[in-house]
Amino acid sequence: MKTFASVGLGLLLSSSLMAAHADEVKIGMITTLSGGGSHLGVDVRDGFRLAIEQAGRDDIELLVQDDANRPDLARSLSNEFMQRDNVDILTGLIWSNLAMAVVPAAVRQGTFYISPNAGPSDLAGRMCHENYFNVAYQNDNLHGAMGAYMREQGYERPILLAPNYPAGTDALAGFKHLYEGEVVDEIYTQMGQTDYAAEITQIRASNADSLFFFLPGGMGISFMNQWDNSGVDLPVFGAAFSFDETIIKAVGSAAIGAMNTSLWAYDLDNEANHRFVSGFQEAYDRMPTLYAAQGYDTALLIFSALDKAHPSDQDAFREALREADFDSVRGKFRFGPNHHPIQDIHVREVVEGDDGQPTNRLVGLAVEDIQDVYAVDCQM
Repeated sequence: MKTFASVGLGLLLSSSLMAAHADEVKIGMITTLSGGGSHLGVDVRDGFRLAIEQAGRDDIELLVQDDANRPDLARSLSNEFMQRDNVDILTGLIWSNLAMAVVPAAVRQGTFYISPNAGPSDLAGRMCHENYFNVAYQNDNLHGAMGAYMREQGYERPILLAPNYPAGTDALAGFKHLYEGEVVDEIYTQMGQTDYAAEITQIRASNADSLFFFLPGGMGISFMNQWDNSGVDLPVFGAAFSFDETIIKAVGSAAIGAMNTSLWAYDLDNEANHRFVSGFQEAYDRMPTLYAAQGYDTALLIFSALDKAHPSDQDAFREALREADFDSVRGKFRFGPNHHPIQDIHVREVVEGDDGQPTNRLVGLAVEDIQDVYAVDCQM
């Protein structure tokens, strides 16, 4: 027979467990883990998981699903996360067309979406929302910074190449915005394209003095290998998406000498970055990419907000996110009025590393405190 004391203790323990469960935060991560460009999603996931492990966060349940780079599947998974799993936060999307399929509906339903990568212009401007935050960039940023860098380096006739989807059109628009000069031509390819013979022929026939391209994931690998075999002799520029550590190792020596812009580099000298890079290498036995750094920073931002408020108190949690009270691996970090970063963009050069493999080396600053041009269209 239970005593009053034992019954009381049982009720106390039950109440404590219920309170602990109520305080737990569910995060639904939808990212690309299969098919072309899957290493981008793998790195976002692994960077996020590393941050949880290093911080010892036992108040977070991370649910991960593979969108296979399909907008319809991403939309279905987001609905499952919100309606079946009752997640507090969504994150993880790599591709801008998938973000456009998921984010507007999710934030309207009261779920926070915190982007570790995709930053389409519409979500930074006319479709901005108080529950949407981007920890990475607005899509234009890295490309605009390279436009400014190439202008300063004296290139007068660049030719531009990108896939025809939201991030591709944003990339070339961003480049031109800060290049502030005429370009020879803009070439748009298909998403997932693997044969670039026609585009390389078009570039060869142009009067360009340089090539700027944006081809993330496997598209960049295919293009660079074909470019190397083409014999076209033009200096090559891009952003980190086309020159992350995975891509340049797959391309090999053909990537050496290319210049690219990035908000992060593994050799940035700050304490948070040292901890991230060494921890990632120890945990996964590979060098992290920009995507891993963005996944890690996304987790750190969420932790900083959770230390002040639970997502169920939406106003308080939103304000805590806006404060961005965390040590970013990129150094200084703050949000603009449209919940997109105001940050420095750096220039890196692909060089031969100590192991004989290509790697990125930090060269210097391209643009300081860059703010996207779409913030003026954001009404919230």
